[in-house]
Amino acid sequence: MLSRADPVVPAAVSASNDAPIRVWLVEDDASIRWVLERALHNGGMQLRAFESAEPALEALTGETPDVLLTDIRMPGRSGLELLQEVRARHPDLPVIVMTAHSDLPSAVSAYEGGAFEYLPKPFDIDHAVELVRRAGNSARRNATPLADLPRMPQLLGRAPAMQVVFQAIGRLARSSVTVLITGESGTGKELVARALHEHSPRAAKPFVALNSAAIPAELLESELFGHERGAFTGAESQRRGRFEQANGGSLFLDEIGDMPTTLQTRLLRVLAEGEFYRVGGQTPVRVDVRVIAATHQQLEQRVARGEFREDLFHRLNVIRIELPPLRQRVEDVPALLDHYLVQAAQELDTVRKSLATAARERLIAYQWPGNVRELVNLCRRLVALAPGTVIESTDLPAEMRDVPPVDTSWGAALTRWADAQPAEPIKPWLAEALPQFERLMIEAALRRTGGHRQEAARILGWGRNTLTRKCKELGITD
Repeated sequence: MLSRADPVVPAAVSASNDAPIRVWLVEDDASIRWVLERALHNGGMQLRAFESAEPALEALTGETPDVLLTDIRMPGRSGLELLQEVRARHPDLPVIVMTAHSDLPSAVSAYEGGAFEYLPKPFDIDHAVELVRRAGNSARRNATPLADLPRMPQLLGRAPAMQVVFQAIGRLARSSVTVLITGESGTGKELVARALHEHSPRAAKPFVALNSAAIPAELLESELFGHERGAFTGAESQRRGRFEQANGGSLFLDEIGDMPTTLQTRLLRVLAEGEFYRVGGQTPVRVDVRVIAATHQQLEQRVARGEFREDLFHRLNVIRIELPPLRQRVEDVPALLDHYLVQAAQELDTVRKSLATAARERLIAYQWPGNVRELVNLCRRLVALAPGTVIESTDLPAEMRDVPPVDTSWGAALTRWADAQPAEPIKPWLAEALPQFERLMIEAALRRTGGHRQEAARILGWGRNTLTRKCKELGITD
């Protein structure tokens, strides 16, 4: 979490010289500017702060920093407009974009002009300092900034695990590397696959999707590779398979874990050599296709049981993106409900409907075994069948009406926070949670006692000296 702590970090080290990294900060929020100014100064960097984009652009005519750190939404020009102008003038200047609007469109827009990194608020201050240092050293090594991306608004989410997904899409934008998407059914794996395609150099070429589990095994080979006329009974003409249809673009193979072993061998050959034979064909067909695969199964376990080729698994598992189940991103449920209720009303050409407080609480507490797909279908059902414009808890399906309200205790909230953390967190859980917990308790105690430290220390179970030390460490004033 963003805090007013003064992190103790080593002085910046330049890749080319010992001069401090020069950082320009563009941020209209005085409190965030204050925290970052102190943290970056303590990190051994030279800082120049601006309240808006216009004076920063004017200053760029005379000098150039090593790193530019900017917010997105500000009075006057936005951070994205600033980013576009900076990229035009100084294409090698790394720009870090901060935003409190942490969804895929924000992440994609941040990378759109070649941003070095996207930093969703609230952020860990130590991580922000380290990111600025890395950007500064990269600039001195003439590092290449990250990718150009178009926008794709279908993926929504503020949960930490979804931020990891958005950032992965951004980092892969200039690449055609093979990607394996894993996660439970209904988590949105095809949306991620489409985002990877549309944010890549192949965006103008076809995106072709095939569900390996939805097609009978005896027909799947023809679906993938096509067939020649007369190859089998009923093959009255030549047919191009999905690989040929996707040539130059991307082929999304959903539920790859269900692919028969014989076809796994043929798929491995295409990935390795870029060519295949149509069913009944004698001439090899060469293609240039990016393969994006997805599965809800544990492929490692299927490999161990001999149900999936190990060499194919390693070919597919170049980059893995793990999608979290909806029950692990509870904070995203209200926004998803609002979004898909509006979408359902548009699809059905009917009046928009909203959720009553009791209904919303039931849906937030629901475990969503069908994940986002279940939520989308529920929104369509409610818009179509619920009477009136306000959806009451009595309008919900029985299994959702009987869900007890969300536990609002601090322990339950902390558990939900821990469950929502990504598998590889930026900072260890306790290192992030304990200072925030202590800050909340100290501030509550000081409010209770009107700022009287001796009494606040007694409430907390500390001595006055301990409270004074903690306040100094956390940057808390009376």
